[in-house]
Amino acid sequence: MKTKGKKAQSNSEALGTAPVEEERASDSTKPKPLAQEANRAKIKCVNTYRLESRNKFQDYLVRKKAQAILTNKLQDAQYSGDSSPSLCASISEEILKAVKEMDFDRYKYVVSVLIVEKAGQAMNVASRWVWDAQRDSWVSAKCETETFIALALVMACYYE
Repeated sequence: MKTKGKKAQSNSEALGTAPVEEERASDSTKPKPLAQEANRAKIKCVNTYRLESRNKFQDYLVRKKAQAILTNKLQDAQYSGDSSPSLCASISEEILKAVKEMDFDRYKYVVSVLIVEKAGQAMNVASRWVWDAQRDSWVSAKCETETFIALALVMACYYE
């Protein structure tokens, strides 16, 4: 459609993208080589109908690893309100990486690290989950220094 004095723009020109060749209706009726169709439609997963994990989550291994990471990262640290959030993030990423390297089959993980300054107060930490008691699990690890307490929670949720 043309307007006076203006050049008609295609959708790709208006969006600032390169045009993509589209398949024409007449081309879809032509037979395609089998190799091209195989490359285009690859099957990612095949249903196994298996409900059990081959490598189940082993909480004692994860607890040991999380405790070691907390101790190594925090043994000489002092509490600082400014640096604690970034320290929590880096520790949780390191714990998550270590748990993923253990290669437990069919699990997704949530790692939470909490650092609280010691100031003579009491602390209660509570969490709620929608849980499958047979397959899901969790682990906690604690590191206590002179100036703060660090708590790491690792939740392993079974993913079918």
